[in-house]
Amino acid sequence: MNGTSLTQLNNLPRIHQAVILAGGQGLRLRPLTLHTPKPMIMFHGKPFLAYIIDQLKDNGITDIVLLVGYLHEKIESYFGNGKNCGVRITYSYSPVEDGTGTRLQRALPFLADEFLLLYSDNYWPLNVVDLIRFYRDMGTEATVTVYDNADRYTKNNIFVDQKGFVTAYDRERNQKNLNGVDIGYFLIKKSVLSLIPEGNSSFEDTVLPALMKKGNLGGFVTNKRYYGLSNLERLPEIKKFLKSKKIIFLDRDGIINRKPPKGTYVTNWSEFKFLSDVKKALRTLVKKGYEICIITNQPGIARDMMTKKDLDTIHKKMVAELAISGINIKKIYVCPHGWDEGCSCRKPNPGLLLQAARENAIDLSKTFFIGDDERDVVAGQRAGCKTVYVAESPSTSLLTAQPDIIAPSLSVGVKKILFGNL
Repeated sequence: MNGTSLTQLNNLPRIHQAVILAGGQGLRLRPLTLHTPKPMIMFHGKPFLAYIIDQLKDNGITDIVLLVGYLHEKIESYFGNGKNCGVRITYSYSPVEDGTGTRLQRALPFLADEFLLLYSDNYWPLNVVDLIRFYRDMGTEATVTVYDNADRYTKNNIFVDQKGFVTAYDRERNQKNLNGVDIGYFLIKKSVLSLIPEGNSSFEDTVLPALMKKGNLGGFVTNKRYYGLSNLERLPEIKKFLKSKKIIFLDRDGIINRKPPKGTYVTNWSEFKFLSDVKKALRTLVKKGYEICIITNQPGIARDMMTKKDLDTIHKKMVAELAISGINIKKIYVCPHGWDEGCSCRKPNPGLLLQAARENAIDLSKTFFIGDDERDVVAGQRAGCKTVYVAESPSTSLLTAQPDIIAPSLSVGVKKILFGNL
């Protein structure tokens, strides 16, 4: 599952159903949508909607209701009852002119008491455990997922206050001082739909303001980028993101090379010593088609114990020696800051992983981050990666963050990734 353990799911009141709004005409994607419904636009041989359904299944949600309208028969013909996708699909049809609120009203007989509501044109790396936990902790009738938009990916349309409540929503994106983007992935109670007025209506324009007025709409803020079928210009980026990739992220000190004593650093190449199993383990990954990136804190630069040029020289020689063994390092991401500088890139913060994801269109929920420190585990989890904790005498009794895999060495960790958690 996408970083979602069955144990974690079983410890939370479950959400069993996803409801997907898939009835719009996709006018901004013409001419592609003249004869194809927007969620059926193909990427790498399968429709965008299929990627959403796959991620729902990966998160343990297999009861799906599709709210269809425009060219609905093409969606129904492709997915059928969902059996071939490993899910169960129910269809609720309404005319093209119906708004999202009206579509939900028509679907009432099919809806569970609580469900995950999605837009069929947005894909976000979902970890349902995190979303459910926030929803339960907030105790609101509904929660919407909000992209923090720190990279100015698009224009904000929502405001989430410091307590996690949504206090403003502007679908036209004209209001000032908004701080995020509504990307769907709502968790809501069915009873909320009683707020939809009679007549043709929009869920976003009627229900969300009513919930905000009652202080009953939570905003789950995420720094993981979403990918939406908003216009033709976005399609190449989505295609790159959805392309299957095999990526492994590694910490450096203690995973690739011998870790120096606490408070000291590898400041020149003569101090850099490869661990005995690292080349064999990395060759195994390369042979299996994985690309390798390194994520490392190097505060020795901020403490004036080494220069950036010193570090670049070490890394250049490290990469060259690994290349002799047939191991290519895709990129090394470095945090040069000190412990108290408050940067977003120093682990346990996930900034370097998020940077790598943006630069390479990576779905972090399909990656592993291997490290020998709890900060690596926390950074990986905050970014949405699956995590591997490596220690000679593995013990997680002192860890507050529980990794997906525990291993006594990099070689064993790699085997567990490739062949299951042995």
